[in-house]
Amino acid sequence: MSGTETAIVVDEIPVPFKPGQTILEAALEAGVYIPHLCAHPEFAPHGSCKLCTVIVNGRNASACTLKAAAGQEIEVDTPDLHAYRRTLVQMLFVEGNHFCPGCEKSGNCQLQALAYDSEMMTPHFVEFYPHRPVDASHPDVLIDFNRCIQCELCVRASRDVDGKSIFALVGRGMASHIVVNSPSGKLGDTNFSVADKAAHVCPVGAILIKRVGYAVPIGERRYDLEAISEEASRCAGEEVR
Repeated sequence: MSGTETAIVVDEIPVPFKPGQTILEAALEAGVYIPHLCAHPEFAPHGSCKLCTVIVNGRNASACTLKAAAGQEIEVDTPDLHAYRRTLVQMLFVEGNHFCPGCEKSGNCQLQALAYDSEMMTPHFVEFYPHRPVDASHPDVLIDFNRCIQCELCVRASRDVDGKSIFALVGRGMASHIVVNSPSGKLGDTNFSVADKAAHVCPVGAILIKRVGYAVPIGERRYDLEAISEEASRCAGEEVR
C-alpha cells in the first residue's frame, strides 16, 4: 500500500483505495466483486440499478456512488444482501421479455450472468410481458426494446462519449422507457454508427450488431466460461500482479 492510499474494510478484509475512488471501484481493483449493472468505468456514477447495494457502517448504500473513505466497514457478502440482489434481478426479468435460450446475447449477457450468480431459480413474480417494438431500421444495428433494462448505458455513452445524444429515457415509473431521438423515432433516421460507443455498451440483448450473430457459439462465450463474480479477481490479477 503506497503513501497515497488508505483502506476500507470489506467483509473484514482491508481494501486499499485511492482518493476519489468509489467503494465499487476500489473493491473491483482489489479483486473483490460487488454485483452491478448500470456502473461503467468510463461514465460518471449513476446508481440506478441498486444491485451494488452494500452495508456501510450499518447503513445501506450504493457502492457505485459512495466514495471510499477511511473508517468505512462494509458488508457485501451476507444472506440478506444476496436475497435483496436476487429479488432485483427477478424484477428485471419480469419487467421485460427475457427468453435466454432464444437470445443472441446468451452467454455474453450480464443480466443472465447475474441471475446465475444470485442463484435465481425462478422469476418469482408474475411476468408483465410488455409489448415493445423491435427497431431494425438501421443498416448495421438492431434494437430490441423488449430486452431493455433501462440502465441508461446507451444514453450516457451516446451523450458523453459519442456526442450525439441518440437515446433518451422518457416517462416515469412503470411508464419509463428508452426512445430514439429522431423525428420518426427510428434508429435508421439518426447518424448513429456501428463504431459508436453506444453500440457496444448494452449489458443485455437490447442493442445488437447485425450480421455477426452467433459468430462465437453458445457454450464458448464470456460467461459460459467464467462466472461474472470471478471477473474482478482475474482483472485485478492482470492489472496489479
